[in-house]
Amino acid sequence: MVSRPGRGAIRLSLGLLVLTAAAAPLCAQDLSPRAYVITPSGSNAITLSYSYNTGDLQFEGAVPITDATGKFSVPVLAYYRGFGLFGRSANALAVLPYAVGTFKGTVLGEPHSIYRSGLVDSQFRFSINLLGGPSMTLADIVQKKWRQKRLLGVSLKVVPPTGQYDPTKLINLGANRWRFKPELGYSQAFGRFILDGYASAWFFTKNPEFFSNNQYVTGTQVQTQSPIAAAELHLSYDIRPRYWVSLDANFWNGGTTSINGVENPVTQQRNSRVGATASFPITRHGAAKVSYAQGAYIRFGGDFRIFSVAWQYSWLDHENRGKK
Repeated sequence: MVSRPGRGAIRLSLGLLVLTAAAAPLCAQDLSPRAYVITPSGSNAITLSYSYNTGDLQFEGAVPITDATGKFSVPVLAYYRGFGLFGRSANALAVLPYAVGTFKGTVLGEPHSIYRSGLVDSQFRFSINLLGGPSMTLADIVQKKWRQKRLLGVSLKVVPPTGQYDPTKLINLGANRWRFKPELGYSQAFGRFILDGYASAWFFTKNPEFFSNNQYVTGTQVQTQSPIAAAELHLSYDIRPRYWVSLDANFWNGGTTSINGVENPVTQQRNSRVGATASFPITRHGAAKVSYAQGAYIRFGGDFRIFSVAWQYSWLDHENRGKK
């Protein structure tokens, strides 16, 4: 890639700053306790959430940026649907995020900042229980006095390129590529305690038009990224029905990026986050959730403190309240 000196280098460096900052919290940094919990067939939930992210960015010398910081908000609308499939409990989730952020840094000795606002790539997740969670109505759960013991499930998250993207610009909220995350989840109850563990991997298709056909780059550039392996661990405690708290942690490794087949090994991520989550009922159908997370070890990418609040309204289909 050929860049003009001065202004071109500044825009390139700040663009890499924003790309790293915006993508990481929406990808491998997920902390999702009780992701494989069993819900009755015909369960529905709409969730409105808001997260505020603030912190530093680590680049390991990949770009000439110092004192890099970011502050951005991510409001999210999500819809959840629980159902039975082949006699097993299953569910589907659709997520629509929006991001608003400001990123600052000193580039080549000069302070610069960037503001962005727009749609981020949507997310879709399908999950099915393999062990310990048959498909049940609410009446089945009550009559059989069902309680969680040991659960084993699998899921697939798909992130299509639906976010805002302009191939002539380096700074975009959409990734212009597909992302896939297969995952194996295990959950074990010990009285009021529940231990959750997940093992997953992110896979990425190529971005066929990465920062291309503009005044800095002649022609088309192709960006690729190696897979990211990730693991999560959660220990939660039931205070009373629908009221629980959780300690959360994760680790991920990989994700080295390449431009036109040229790999940059400095971009490999080897990071970890820790946090805590609390969920509690407000009304019969409404519940609130609050969470906090921060970096435990960050080799490359955003070292953010993330504060999140969510409101969830849930209900059951009428025909699924008393029968299968």
